Amino acid sequence: MEKLDLLYEGKAKKVFATDDPDALIVDYKDDATAFNGLKKGTIVGKGVINNRMTNHVFQLLEKEGVPTHFIQELSDRETLVKRVEIVPLEVIIRNVAAGSFSKRLGVPEGTLFEEPTIEFSYKNDDLGDPLINDYFARALNLATWEEIETIKKYAFKVNEVLKAYFLQAGIKLIDFKIEFGRFHGQIILADETSPDTCRLWDVNTNEKLDKDRFRRDLGNVEEAYNEVFSRLGL
Repeated sequence: MEKLDLLYEGKAKKVFATDDPDALIVDYKDDATAFNGLKKGTIVGKGVINNRMTNHVFQLLEKEGVPTHFIQELSDRETLVKRVEIVPLEVIIRNVAAGSFSKRLGVPEGTLFEEPTIEFSYKNDDLGDPLINDYFARALNLATWEEIETIKKYAFKVNEVLKAYFLQAGIKLIDFKIEFGRFHGQIILADETSPDTCRLWDVNTNEKLDKDRFRRDLGNVEEAYNEVFSRLGL
């Protein structure tokens, strides 16, 4: 597979064209951002961890019936993926109150929900990725009703699989953000699943093992990412 022009460079990844119109190469960076890019830094080795962890998780999810964009891991930082049209919705599943949920609604961090919640944010940096609901998504023509229901179904399935996956490594899945895309008309999971996009706490101590260490200046950011990587045996 030949790597061609750089198509896009985002906060965490570069995306390159290939000689296959249906495939792209994603290159994971060590750059770190928070608060819609207002805070910037570097987490050494993050690109390798996020790439390999995402690929492992996506293959696990494929076996559980969730279609993904994964094709092949090319190197520590590069992966061949299906070329999707991203649905401009960030999908957030929460099992425990934390972050913006706690701030917005006054619920103490660490409060366990009786059942998981789902949120949609409109992917738009200029607007700060505002929180929206299903009807807003339709009004903005971001997805059809059928696509929204498919996204919900897959998102809760991802949660079910990942909660069990992390728990066997002594890690609680607090919440996570995922994105979906269209591939020849089919909704599939895209983007990544990593300590950048998941809140992960130690099951015994509640120590944060994710990007919150960077967001909140807690220190030991690289160590936390490496701890997750090590516990998962990747």
